[in-house]
This record gives sequence, structure tokens and C-alpha cells, in this order.
Amino acid sequence: MKILIKNGTVINHDRSEKINVLIENDQISALTKDEPSADKIIDATGKLVMPGLIDMHVHFRDPGFEYKDDVITGSETAVAGGVTTAMPMANTNPVNDNSAITKAMIKKARDRGLIDLLPIGAISQDCKGAKIVEMGDMIEAGCVAFSDDGLPVTDSSVMRQALEYSAHFGSFVINHSEDCSLCHGGVMNEGRVSALLGLKGMASEKEEIMVSRDILLAKKTGGHLHVAHVSSAWSLKLIDQAKKEGINVTCEVTPHHFTYDESELMGYDTNFKMSPPLRTNADVEAMREGLKSGLIDVIATDHAPHSWDDKFVEFDKAPFGILGLQTLVPLTLKLVDEGVIDYEKMVALTSYNPAKILKLSGKGEIAVGKLADIAIIDPELRYTYDAKLNKSKSQNSPLFGKELKGACVLTIKSGKVVFDFPNVVA
Repeated sequence: MKILIKNGTVINHDRSEKINVLIENDQISALTKDEPSADKIIDATGKLVMPGLIDMHVHFRDPGFEYKDDVITGSETAVAGGVTTAMPMANTNPVNDNSAITKAMIKKARDRGLIDLLPIGAISQDCKGAKIVEMGDMIEAGCVAFSDDGLPVTDSSVMRQALEYSAHFGSFVINHSEDCSLCHGGVMNEGRVSALLGLKGMASEKEEIMVSRDILLAKKTGGHLHVAHVSSAWSLKLIDQAKKEGINVTCEVTPHHFTYDESELMGYDTNFKMSPPLRTNADVEAMREGLKSGLIDVIATDHAPHSWDDKFVEFDKAPFGILGLQTLVPLTLKLVDEGVIDYEKMVALTSYNPAKILKLSGKGEIAVGKLADIAIIDPELRYTYDAKLNKSKSQNSPLFGKELKGACVLTIKSGKVVFDFPNVVA
């Protein structure tokens, strides 16, 4: 089947141009000013044609917590946000710490046929931080990286082994950077706002101490460390120094950490409760500057669905986590509107850089011969993010019911249309 996308602006990490895209079967076969014949024609006038987004940090809650989300609804939520490749974390039940679970997750996603699901295996068995998993078997089964996300690897010798073994297999480690011995029981950023609210805080040093340790272990082993959901300005300073020293470190930031600060919690809204927590306005500005300068490699959502019952409790008792897949595009486009990044940098952060880190040679660009994973984005579309649009089983987003600007209006995966924005524009 041939699909022609015409009249759109094609955005790559290094260039933008008004050009038509011809897709044949599952690949991009031509970029042309002409209008060749096709079985399906998509008019993208006024829209941006970007490579399918790659989210390096999601939680699909499958297996074990399917009442929150599962691989099926996770896939549907992903493509509704323009994400065609997603990496679910291992903190499921049972934990994804063996090849059988990895294969089952991949098969479930493949059977649904919406996204490429690239599982992140646990670093340690049952995420208990004591003994590393059989990384070779799990990579052979389809894992692309290793993380006990949700729990840090506190034993430095275990983390060292993980960095050494993952490097041996050409993979890498993603650590949840948190020194749990500091600020035990904290529920938000430690500072003026936590004092006003009477809530126990989590000092930014809780993150920075672990980032520092892991950087030193990456230096020692030569392994690749990817720092998840950076939230602290000092964490970025440590990462910047590590990169300048030639240490193999990459990092990601979430839309909520470059958009919101701790003041959002003044209303005790549990949908703003996350780990790491929303920090100060100075930290938010540091995230934005890191995106602008190129210090931050990736934007990832840390999409973390929780049911209404989970979140509708006292703030101290509510779980950490926020939905992110369907708000990734509007919150990132807001950075463009505010002059922090441009469209090309947006593609680099959400598609090209993740593809490079993951060694996915067929993804991350709109170019002849690349896989036809494409997100068509309307940067001006205004709509209400609500139950009509939400594809997740959960609704734990502070943006639920709010008007947003900018959305993925059509998603193509391997040459097939897998999402089309419904006609429910506010």
C-alpha cells in the first residue's frame, strides 16, 4: 500500500522543509515536491510531519496491575500521543526480571500492532537490589536496557556489576537516583512550600547523592549510565561535568519537571505528587536551560497511571505518579512557543536522540529507507483533554479537563494509520 503525506512541513533533528512524503508498505520511499499516485492521500496543510516519538520511560503496569493500565491500553495511549516506540519499566508484578516475562510483554504489544514495545528489564532479581539478573538472556529476549525504576539500587557493588555486565552486552543502565536513607518518608520537595503545607520533604540532595555515585561508577566501569527523570539543577551540574570528563552518561527530563514547580502542590492535588517531586522554580529553569543547551539528551514522560481510588486519598498516602503520554506533545510544544527550543530540537529530544541511544538505525528520522513511523502534529489545535480523548484506564493527570494547545492528530506505525484525532475539538 502507498500513502502520500502532502503539503506538510517535514521536521527532522537538523532541518525542516516543505516536502511530500511517500510511504510504500512499511518504509519511507520518497521525499518529493511532486505528488505521485498513492492508495491513500493525507493532506497535512498547516501541520508538522515528525518522526514517530520514542518514549524511553513509561509504566504500562502489565503484568500485575492491569486495572491501572496494560500493554493494550498503554499502546493505545502511546499512539494517541504520537509515540510509536515505548520502553516500559520493569516494576510490574511479577517483576520483568526474566526472559519469559519480557517475551510475553513484547508478544502482547505485537499482537495489538500499534507500537514497538522495547522492555526495560530489572537490574536486580525482583527489584530487591541484591543480585543482578541474567542480562544476556533478557537482551536476547528483547530487553534494551536495565532499571529497577521506582527503587534505587542502593548497593554500590550491585550497581557496579550492572554497569559492567550491561556494557559487555552493548546495553546500558537506567537508575532511579534516590538515596533512601535521606529524607525517609518524604512526599514532596523539601523547602518553603513543604513547610507551609506541613508535609515531609525530599531534599534535592537525595537525588544528587545517587547521581554522583552512579557517575563515579560509570567512570570506573566504562559503562553507559542513563539518568532518569532529572529534577535538580545540581544533578544537571554533575551530569555536565561528567560529560566534559568523557564519562558515558546520558539523561532525560519529563514534561512535568520542565513545566511545573512545587507551588502547584498548594492545593494538595495528589495528581501533582510524583517521584522525584516537583522542585523549585530555579530547578525548572535549569531543566529548560539544559534542554536549550543540549545538555539534556531526551524528553521522556515517566507515564505512570494510577486509578482514581489510588489517588483520591490523603496526600501522604497517595502513590507517586502522573500520566504523560498524551500530554507530551502539548507541553513540549509550549517550550517551542516560549522560545526555549525549536521544532528541530523537539525532534532531537523526542525521537532522534532516543533512537541514537538505543541504536535503532531505522527510526528517529524522516528519510528515504527509514521505517514509516510518523507523527503528524497540529501545533495550533486547541482542545480539552478529557475522558473523550484519554486512552488510559487511569485519569491521574492535573491537566485532565483543561484546554491544551497542540496535539498529534494522526499517527502512522510501519506504514499503517494507527491513530486519528477524533472530532471532539472544544
